[in-house]
Amino acid sequence: MISTHQRDRPVSDIVDLLDLEKIGEDCFRGYSPATAGKQVYGGQAVAQALVAATRTVETNRPVHSLHAYFILAGDPRRPIDFTVARLRDGKSFTTRRCDASQDGRIIFSLTASFQAQEDGLAHATPMPSVPDPESLDDANALIKRFQGFLPQPAKIWLERPCPLEMRIVSPQDVLLPEQPPKARQLIWFRMKESLPQDQALHRALIAYLSDMTLLNTALLAHGRTIFDPQLQVASLDHALWFHSDAWVDDWLLFAQESPISGQARALTRGQIFSRAGALVASVAQEGLIRLRDK
Repeated sequence: MISTHQRDRPVSDIVDLLDLEKIGEDCFRGYSPATAGKQVYGGQAVAQALVAATRTVETNRPVHSLHAYFILAGDPRRPIDFTVARLRDGKSFTTRRCDASQDGRIIFSLTASFQAQEDGLAHATPMPSVPDPESLDDANALIKRFQGFLPQPAKIWLERPCPLEMRIVSPQDVLLPEQPPKARQLIWFRMKESLPQDQALHRALIAYLSDMTLLNTALLAHGRTIFDPQLQVASLDHALWFHSDAWVDDWLLFAQESPISGQARALTRGQIFSRAGALVASVAQEGLIRLRDK
């Protein structure tokens, strides 16, 4: 991803992507960006389903957790319909299920829980010791630094228009898989423009972005990357927990690891910290990682 203004896309593009069309009682419709690939991006499905569920919940109950399954590959050329089921409206917690469908077939299913704010016992894992994002290379600098080694798909990924700014803490581990394998990576990220101070929007954006690099963490342990044409890689399920308010237009650190892989599946986990060091969200995902026969 890149930060030069010539290749910038406005942050409003991704915000508009999450502004679903209401088509009926607890029914909504979403679309994919014109630049989408062959399949709907998993984080888009998670975020749009979360937006649909959130619109059926009282505004004073933010989402605190979601669990989702990717059932079929979505077609980004067709709209996606989201149907919300109101499972429970309790005194403290609200539960919703949202099914996403295309052509009458469910392609994705999410269950989310919302909670009224309350106090309780508190502790948290400290943020890893990392350099400040301003001291790290941006995408342009990474292209120049690794231009003799970057595979073409990685270069295209770094150069593509994106409203997100990223700083990779150890880019050699991510971009040069022949380095000593490490099943972990640390990435700073933020949106390039200021956003409305709407916590529901920021949590939906975190859901959107939480799928972006997780499975690559598992591949690093084997000296491979997501750009390897010998691999078939896909998200199978996704879980996300929000611990406190988080703001995506300020720097967030995404600390990721993969504790195990096998039987063509890999488990990945991540923790998202604020610039101040607070643990604001946690994520887990299992994905398909299959060696292609040809």
